[in-house]
Amino acid sequence: MKKSLSGFLSVLFLMMIPSLVFSEDVKDGIVSTPVLDEIVVSATKTEEKRKDIANSVIIMDKNDIQESAATSVGELLANEPGIDWRTYGDYGGASQEIHIRGMGAEGTQVLVNGIVVNSPSLGIADVGRIPLNSIEKIEVVKGSGSLLYGTSAMGGIVNIITKRPKKDKMDLKVSAGYGSENRYEISAEQGMFITDEFGYYLTATKRDSDGFRENAESNHKDVSLNLVYDIGDILGISLYGDYIDRDFGRPGVEPSHGTSNFYYNGTKVYDEHSASVLDEGADEDAHLVLTMKSSPVKWLGINLKGSYMNMENYNYRRYYDSFLPGVPGDESWTTNEVIQVEGNVDIQPIKSMKFLLGGEYKEYDWENKKYDLTGSGIKDYTTKAKKDANVYTNGLFAEAQYSPCSFIKVLAGVRHEEHSEFGTKDVPRYGIIVNPLEGTVFKFNYGKHFNAPTLNDLFFPYEDWGWGSGAEGNPNLKPETGEHSDITLEQSLLNDKVFITASYFKWDINDKIRWASDSFYFYRPENLDSYKAKGCEIGAKVGPYYGINLFFNYTYTDAEEEIAGGVKRKNLYTSDHFYKCGFTYWNDIGFTMTTTYRYVGDRPGYYRNDSDKHAEVNLASYNTVDIKLEQRLFDNWVLSLQGNNLFDEEYDTYTSTFYNSVGTPSRDRYPGAGASVFFSVGYEY
Repeated sequence: MKKSLSGFLSVLFLMMIPSLVFSEDVKDGIVSTPVLDEIVVSATKTEEKRKDIANSVIIMDKNDIQESAATSVGELLANEPGIDWRTYGDYGGASQEIHIRGMGAEGTQVLVNGIVVNSPSLGIADVGRIPLNSIEKIEVVKGSGSLLYGTSAMGGIVNIITKRPKKDKMDLKVSAGYGSENRYEISAEQGMFITDEFGYYLTATKRDSDGFRENAESNHKDVSLNLVYDIGDILGISLYGDYIDRDFGRPGVEPSHGTSNFYYNGTKVYDEHSASVLDEGADEDAHLVLTMKSSPVKWLGINLKGSYMNMENYNYRRYYDSFLPGVPGDESWTTNEVIQVEGNVDIQPIKSMKFLLGGEYKEYDWENKKYDLTGSGIKDYTTKAKKDANVYTNGLFAEAQYSPCSFIKVLAGVRHEEHSEFGTKDVPRYGIIVNPLEGTVFKFNYGKHFNAPTLNDLFFPYEDWGWGSGAEGNPNLKPETGEHSDITLEQSLLNDKVFITASYFKWDINDKIRWASDSFYFYRPENLDSYKAKGCEIGAKVGPYYGINLFFNYTYTDAEEEIAGGVKRKNLYTSDHFYKCGFTYWNDIGFTMTTTYRYVGDRPGYYRNDSDKHAEVNLASYNTVDIKLEQRLFDNWVLSLQGNNLFDEEYDTYTSTFYNSVGTPSRDRYPGAGASVFFSVGYEY
């Protein structure tokens, strides 16, 4: 049935193309902006039309978000070419990562209103924390973004722009829903301009779920406020803040079939479905960003930003170790505080020439404290261990654009980065855009990139249990470096009814940091590996045609890692093939239906030794189908029913080692979630 659905959508896509020129459909009476004329801010830190940007980009607006059956930012972007969305088992608190073109999640920089939300400790952004209802627009810029954004932007950036108030309009929306696994969600948002110049937008969400395995429950609360002062081009000020609080169980992998329940001191520790029924975690994130923009004259733009981020992560781990039965777990807190100041100016002295000059300063404060647990799982205050550190970076960047004629633009830029731990780094970027016809754009983009060691890499205490030297982390780590290039064609056809994009990309990373074990099986970070990939991505969007929009995406990625010593092999967890397609249908009586099909190919899940070229564990390919039905009533009421993984496909996402009560290891898997449904009622004004 799954193959039949994929074939049906592909045939439907081909059959409809010849008829599109006769369609004059618009949705909700709104004629959309031509795709190549869509405005993108993230690629150059200034407003540019899509056709004037050298990078391959993805743009999604609030209508795309509302129509999708996605339940998170990652799941939403998983429908786009070049994007791989990964989770550690799809339970409520599982980390959700965005991988661009096969690169690791630490190579994707995620921003909310310009503030980086990647964890300084891990280098990875957990996009599962970001509420969908607060988002106005998402811009994904693929290719090296290190010139403008520094570290962690090797593969690209995801810039999430939250909702702002609109002049002469009040927005109000409340919704409540309930679904599988006792999942419920309540959300509210409201925004307006109080005066001609001052407005606000407020959002709040609470959602709970029991999860699909024992100890997979989650509880999430968030609130955000965007204050805006706008007097036109002369001055625009926004103050955005949010707070996210969530706690969740950590079930870990699903142990091998036949694993029996295990109890320690009368308390169950694991069962056949969850490697732990006791482990839990929590996150508290707070962000505050002040942005000021001014264009006092037509040829000059001034942008200033100051931000503060506080991230606190809590971990509670219970385990039974047959070698150390007196050490049954630990409780730890990791806190990251980041202060950032940035400013840039864009200068356009003549129509054909433009300059961007800017700089930023970031300061990171990191603290980790840990306590051992007693046999009854209570914190032992006599075992406190604490480590803290401070790191800063300075970045200066410049980029120039020049158009020698109306259909050619060239750009070049450079960034100079100073890091308090590893010194300085310079990265260049070059691009060419050729627009020979109104609906045709060729793009070439090349840039070098770097990724600084994370604070965990640099400072996390080395666990020696009395054997090692007690050294902490590895302050001598080198940054990961490399280059990223791509060639892109964007083509608009049939009065913008068809939009096609195709890209070829290639990237490499040298001095890849990974945590490797020593002779006592304790892990510490080292510059050991190099990674590289090449591939292509093809996407097409068709419509509207008689109330139907179609999309089709395919990504091929050939990614490999090279271990020190010369062994080359396929990169862990990276599939060669991703296929995604779907359609949205709507009519004049307020009904909308969106269906999405995704295929992820097989991929290596575990290599036993560094010398192995073939994986001991492979994760099988899988297909999922999602659907969302929405009916608007009396203009203001919205009924919504969505189903995810409708055919209850079994699949695995990651692997990890599970040790049973006698210390026997097995390499087990994080299972994906099965079929689920969710029904909600909303009121919009």
